[in-house]
Amino acid sequence: MSLRVQKPGILTTIQDLGRTGYRQFGVNPGGAMDIAAARIINILLDNDECLATIEMHFPAPQFLFEKTAICAIGGADFGPELDGREIENWRPFLATKGSTLKFTGKNFGHRAYLALRGGFRIEKWLGSAGTNLAAHIGGAGGRKLTAGDSIRFARQARQQVNFYASGAASSVLPFYSRFPTVRFIPGAEFASVRKRSRSLLTKQNFYISNNSNRMGFRLSAEPIISSRRTEIVSSAVTFGTIQLLPDGQLIVLMADHQTTGGYPRIGHVISRDLPLIAQLGPGDKVAFHQIDQLEAERLALEFERELSFFRVGCRFQALEWN
Repeated sequence: MSLRVQKPGILTTIQDLGRTGYRQFGVNPGGAMDIAAARIINILLDNDECLATIEMHFPAPQFLFEKTAICAIGGADFGPELDGREIENWRPFLATKGSTLKFTGKNFGHRAYLALRGGFRIEKWLGSAGTNLAAHIGGAGGRKLTAGDSIRFARQARQQVNFYASGAASSVLPFYSRFPTVRFIPGAEFASVRKRSRSLLTKQNFYISNNSNRMGFRLSAEPIISSRRTEIVSSAVTFGTIQLLPDGQLIVLMADHQTTGGYPRIGHVISRDLPLIAQLGPGDKVAFHQIDQLEAERLALEFERELSFFRVGCRFQALEWN
């Protein structure tokens, strides 16, 4: 029972929600760039939302289903087709034995996710199946997927005669855009930013540079000036931390961020908006809007509440598949 990789795509890896609890040992969490997409499609399939998914970039991979499976795709829209039939994002679909899944064009976004009902059989390291390419651990031997790889199913889905599934609720889907306004809260060194530069931070647009990857997105705009040194004692950072570089440009740390950093932390993108920036790529733009921590917490709790309602509905739907 497996999913065979016929074409690998430019960068295709196994990712889940990351390794938590090991930062004190220098092990970064990693995991999916678009955490919301990975969670939503797993919930759609009545999976534990922590189960591994396949993270894809464009040009995307092509897969052969060697056994019947119920799947879902979320995140970026790469024009998925199953045996020539268009597949919708955010809606479970049935792939029968011998079916081929391919992606025909990049319509929107930079990272798409594929989940399987019951999940994939992937060996875990430190509680996670996610791929860490730098450390060569997790996923398919710590590397990206290549042609000929087979990803085994944790369990097989039975053939569904009258299979039907509704899509994800709009209340939980991120409002993706190639030019989103992303909310942030001030970081520990925010006060060191000069007054005029604070205004620039929220009034100018920032471009995602070509020198960006899963570790961090470098931004390009008029420089932000600090009244202090642009290096500090190495301090804790996280997914979404906005650091000020010595040249006055910013970097937003992403899923494969280091555990500590020596550049001023002038802000942190709120968890609700991390999916928005995670779907950006070189040449895309982003704007920032400052909010306080209480508002950030309210927005996070609001999302989790909507996700809880959505989870209940998906469990009722899944009863019809058993």
